[in-house]
Amino acid sequence: MTIRVWLCSTVECVQTLSGHTGWIRALALNHRGKLYSGSYDTTIRVWSTSEHTHVRRLTGHTHYVHALAIDRDGMLFSGSWDTTIKVWSGT
Repeated sequence: MTIRVWLCSTVECVQTLSGHTGWIRALALNHRGKLYSGSYDTTIRVWSTSEHTHVRRLTGHTHYVHALAIDRDGMLFSGSWDTTIKVWSGT
């Protein structure tokens, strides 16, 4: 599954981010230029918005990741159908 990065001023797709093996259900963007994606493959992927590259893969959920949120301190929260909410720091 992919995420497409669009340049709004020209409506042009400038990058396609690939890595997930299941449907992508959640996205979150932090103020430091990282994009987070949550997927049916039970993982969260971290992407660099400036480089348009994959940074790391977060594992720990045992079912679909359906929700992502970032607090003002940059802490990432993920919610899953495995009935857990995980808190990720240093991501």
